Amino acid sequence: MAMILVGLGAGGCSLSRPDINAYAKTDDHDLTGSISRPAKDTPPTESDLAFARNAASDVLSMGDKDASQHWENPETGARGSVTPIAQSYAAEDGRKCRDFLASYVNGNTESWLEGAGCQSSHGRWEIHTLKPWRS
Repeated sequence: MAMILVGLGAGGCSLSRPDINAYAKTDDHDLTGSISRPAKDTPPTESDLAFARNAASDVLSMGDKDASQHWENPETGARGSVTPIAQSYAAEDGRKCRDFLASYVNGNTESWLEGAGCQSSHGRWEIHTLKPWRS
């Protein structure tokens, strides 16, 4: 027991008053390659939205309640998935419609989009809204 106390006492710490001028200010030019500035949120491009709309149309065409459809834009690297979130309903004009959520991931940006689509007279689902999700 005495040896442990001696060891702890001999471990030594020194206390000194820091020199106020020893601390340097940093600015934007002081970033290193290992530390990067967080990327700004990148909104979806029109081509990203086109890929998401196509995936939404495909998944709504399946009609499954638990279906989900992946999408990816090879030009921008953006990707996500589309999932219907409600049962279909009749629009004012009598068309069958359904709401969905779409994820959007591009680099450090992650967000959600909400949308709705309605079935055309030819049976194809047309997406009429796709916008940032407001929770």
